[in-house]
Amino acid sequence: MARAAGQAAQTAAAALPVAQVAVEVSLPHLDRPFDYLVPEKLSALAVPGCRVRVRFAGRLADGYLLQRAAASEHQGGLAFLQRVVSPEPVLTPEIAGLARAVADRYGGTLADVLRLAVPPRHATVEQDTAERGPGEQGAAPPQPPPSAEPGQAQPVRPPEPGPWARYPAGRSFLAALAAGRAARAAWSALPGSDWPEEIALAAATTRAAGRGTLIVVPDARDLDLVDAALRRALGPAQHVCLAAGLGPAERYRRWLSVARGQVRVAAGTRSAMFAPVSDLGLVVIWDDGDDLHAEPRAPYPHAREVLALRAHRGGTAMLIGGFGRTAEVSQLVASDWAVALTAERATIRRCAPLITAAGDDAELARDEAARSARMPSLALRAAREGLATGPVLFQVPRRGYVLAVACERCGTRARCQRCGGPVSLPAAQAAAVCAWCGRSGTAQCGRCGHTGLRALVVGARRTAEELGRAFPGAAVRTSGGTQVIAEVDGQPAVIVATPGAEPRARDGYAAAVFLDGWALLGRASLRAAEEALRRWLNAAALVRPGAEGGRVVVVADAAVAPVQALVRWDPVTHADRELAERAELRFPPAVRLAALTGPERSVRDVLAAARLPEGSEVLGPVPDGAGSRADGTGPPVRVLVRVNRRNGTPLAVALRAAQALRIARKDEGTVRLQLDPAELL
Repeated sequence: MARAAGQAAQTAAAALPVAQVAVEVSLPHLDRPFDYLVPEKLSALAVPGCRVRVRFAGRLADGYLLQRAAASEHQGGLAFLQRVVSPEPVLTPEIAGLARAVADRYGGTLADVLRLAVPPRHATVEQDTAERGPGEQGAAPPQPPPSAEPGQAQPVRPPEPGPWARYPAGRSFLAALAAGRAARAAWSALPGSDWPEEIALAAATTRAAGRGTLIVVPDARDLDLVDAALRRALGPAQHVCLAAGLGPAERYRRWLSVARGQVRVAAGTRSAMFAPVSDLGLVVIWDDGDDLHAEPRAPYPHAREVLALRAHRGGTAMLIGGFGRTAEVSQLVASDWAVALTAERATIRRCAPLITAAGDDAELARDEAARSARMPSLALRAAREGLATGPVLFQVPRRGYVLAVACERCGTRARCQRCGGPVSLPAAQAAAVCAWCGRSGTAQCGRCGHTGLRALVVGARRTAEELGRAFPGAAVRTSGGTQVIAEVDGQPAVIVATPGAEPRARDGYAAAVFLDGWALLGRASLRAAEEALRRWLNAAALVRPGAEGGRVVVVADAAVAPVQALVRWDPVTHADRELAERAELRFPPAVRLAALTGPERSVRDVLAAARLPEGSEVLGPVPDGAGSRADGTGPPVRVLVRVNRRNGTPLAVALRAAQALRIARKDEGTVRLQLDPAELL
């Protein structure tokens, strides 16, 4: 009788539907869907994309129901779904497929990517919005006209091209969006404040075709500009902005309005790259070279690569815009995946300010001290003339006061007498402080015994003091760190800002001076030249056109390529040359790289277990930091594995499989795997 009852139970279980569940477990050897039976009482709630709770390895775990099937290929017995956390389908098939592709590209797990893609549930918001659908900032959602089908936008007449008419291919790009074609453009934006308006017009044109738009920008200041432009172009309650600063409840409310198809245009910072916009027709990323686009959590995806992958998989249009251009974007253009969208030289000259290098031959002939002076006479003249008509911007690469000092008598770099660390001055009249041990006191030169100090590396606050003495009649304000100014009026003032913290001026800056160019160009980074040019262009774009008196002075060697590109306002040529040089040296993005960091023995174990693609180059190991690890496995090292571009994903898959084998065996030592790291040093 017991055997008959067991057979009956098995027969009944076999008749139940099966759910494939992505369990939130980040272990690489468990990175696959698992089958569970759907009990009859949960059948109506267990819809694809919903959150569920399952029994996994003897414990309850969260997961997402990927799809349902009539039967399972698993030969053994299946467990039941324990609970449907919410019947809300928060994981769409498109995002599930994208997350799997991103995990494969970066050597991560699906669970890690889904943590980035789907925000945590807020039950109160979910219940509240299910009863009265949310719109932007809690307002009622826009209702489709009677002639439109539910969930679909009503096609409308596309807007006029506006500032896009300044680009020879601008009208063609908008026409492709209006026709629903997958136009992909590398957009070199003209200097000025029109770029948010241009993005909003592209979104409005895409909406006119009945499709959605996703816009990703580096930070909240850029998001505010795009938000205002979208309001002007689309009208109220037609888009949402997704940012961490909203708080979990409001952000989830807005994210739900996108997931439910109530809003077709979404803009946000890095985390919005996975926003489930319905019927996506266009993805936009602004200033892709900004390091804020790189996700610091595993598997460390970059927003540009995720959006490009999303556009490729979905056959959607893509707009990669910025005042500068990265070598990665030049790679997309060189491979014919995207086309260049640039303005003519005459238009660029009309919109750009007059840019001069303090170290060029003409200036050196006039002022020989310009070769070594931190603030040469050309910079002071430009600032003085600019203050007659408006605000003047000074860009300083470093925050703080005096970041490095030397002996006033012999010039030896000042070091802490206790630990040998570098010494800095936190403020005027303050005692020297060691950056390593924090000890403060009088710094005595270890070479000649003198106690006097002179500044070697000056920060923004010390620069502001110097400028206050140089221009006693002007107000001096600083922007950087935790105190960033969003906008200044058009009154004469001196604004000292660090890169990326430059406030916008209401009518543009009358002049700008970029100090300490060597600090940006001399960084130990593969991207030093590219990053210096990007920061300079972003700041120079805030200055009035040359025809209106706008002027920029960059204090740097006029012979180096980034300075020449800035003077000509030609980021495209600079990026193309960067790409050619990296291809010759086999550096990214001409190749794909994987970085393995951890104890040397553990790193070697991963490499030994991995089936690397043919032609892989293993570079290293080299030390990565000092001291021993807490697990006693020795100091960390770093190894780079280099392959050609077509073997990038096979390399990631092979290294992930080797990682999975080590973790399954419970080997000692943790190895960090990162594909295409932003920095190689």
